[in-house]
Amino acid sequence: MGEEGKKFSTEELRVSGSQLVDKVKELIHEGNIRRIVIKQDGRSVMELPLTVAAVGVVLAPVLAAVGAFAALVSNASIVVERIVEEE
Repeated sequence: MGEEGKKFSTEELRVSGSQLVDKVKELIHEGNIRRIVIKQDGRSVMELPLTVAAVGVVLAPVLAAVGAFAALVSNASIVVERIVEEE
């Protein structure tokens, strides 16, 4: 099943390094996320496609990587690409 015909919206959230892992977990559990991009100083440092984030087996290493990055930064931004549900 492809992504043809689907609409997406994008929002950018600013978080502190200590909030980064919790916010990413929260976004993953929402379920309507297509992609999460973590940025620092305007540069993408990590990109999590929905297919990676949705697979439970892969989730722990992904969050470990996000946690390692969060330990190194004081502030970051999260760009969230959501799937827009048609009514």
